[in-house]
Amino acid sequence: MISSDVIRGHNDTIILAILVKGDSYGYQISKEIALRSENMYQIKETTLYSSFNRLEKNGYIASYHGDETNGRRRTYYQITNSGLKYYHEKCKEWETIKQIIDQFVKG
Repeated sequence: MISSDVIRGHNDTIILAILVKGDSYGYQISKEIALRSENMYQIKETTLYSSFNRLEKNGYIASYHGDETNGRRRTYYQITNSGLKYYHEKCKEWETIKQIIDQFVKG
């Protein structure tokens, strides 16, 4: 398992990467993160919803209620145009970070 401290600054990018593919809801996004990381990273529920709140507050995602499931309405999230732009910026930032870290670990 990857330490949440190592990946913390990239949770928003991870969530946006999933939402680029289509609207989704919290539990499904959490499962997708575990699946794509081959269970090496499992996001905590509080971390996930903190990211949702921050992303929505900044206008990068929007939420809406879907159909009822088991008596509860799911909240779905979708990426906005601003969110898509932010996602691409964060992807470029990640490439730079990888280059810098590689300079140290690969010598």
